[in-house]
Amino acid sequence: MCTTCGCGADDHHHDHDHDHHDPHHDHDHTNGHNHEHGHTSSSSSKTISIEADILAKNNRLARENRNLFFRKGVFVLNLVSSPGSGKTTILERTLTDMKEKLRFAVIEGDQQTDNDAVRIAATGVPVKQVNTGSGCHLDAHMVAHALEAFDMDHLDALLIENVGNLVCPASFDLGENHKVVVLSVTEGEDKPLKYPAMFHNADVMLLNKVDLLPHVDFDMEKCKEMARRVNPDIQIFDVSSRTGEGMDGWYGWLASHTRER
Repeated sequence: MCTTCGCGADDHHHDHDHDHHDPHHDHDHTNGHNHEHGHTSSSSSKTISIEADILAKNNRLARENRNLFFRKGVFVLNLVSSPGSGKTTILERTLTDMKEKLRFAVIEGDQQTDNDAVRIAATGVPVKQVNTGSGCHLDAHMVAHALEAFDMDHLDALLIENVGNLVCPASFDLGENHKVVVLSVTEGEDKPLKYPAMFHNADVMLLNKVDLLPHVDFDMEKCKEMARRVNPDIQIFDVSSRTGEGMDGWYGWLASHTRER
């Protein structure tokens, strides 16, 4: 059991083994029993220790991924958001508009189905689907195995679409250069304060679906202020993946950073 998010290692649907431990059963039942009888328990300290072990292993694998990306000269982004923000549509439009300028590959993370991978494949860009089962995030181990599907010597940029979740992906480094958080105007403008770790760890925020602003109650400036309260250095692009509004600014950022590699 991954204690930082509660996803069960046995439910991760990919073709390699995790070393995730499973303290959750003991933790829940021990705490409940001892609380009822007024006893204390060491399970909380064991949970902290196991969580630290899990993250330490992930960070080691992420460093290996990062070293590989550096050696191959591949710029890597980890796209994160809550479900329904429009990550996949942003990816589709980005790939369609930029695939003649940059050599892309995509890793698609979802709990089930290959629906998004099918959409990405239609752009002509190489894509690898990773299904996590009940797992709510990608980790560095999954990414390392997904990379076997690509010729890393012939890539400029790797775009990783993480599982829709604003909590757990914030804790798991995949070896990326930057996290890019997508927030849509159909969500609450206080998301950066509700999920501060994600917005603090992201370098870029794509504020998506701005074409819907006339139809929703969303305060753009308030949202940006909240995001900068959590992360003063976050770079924000107002975009519509449907109409293309604002996408040139995002493309310019992506192209300039990729050229720097």
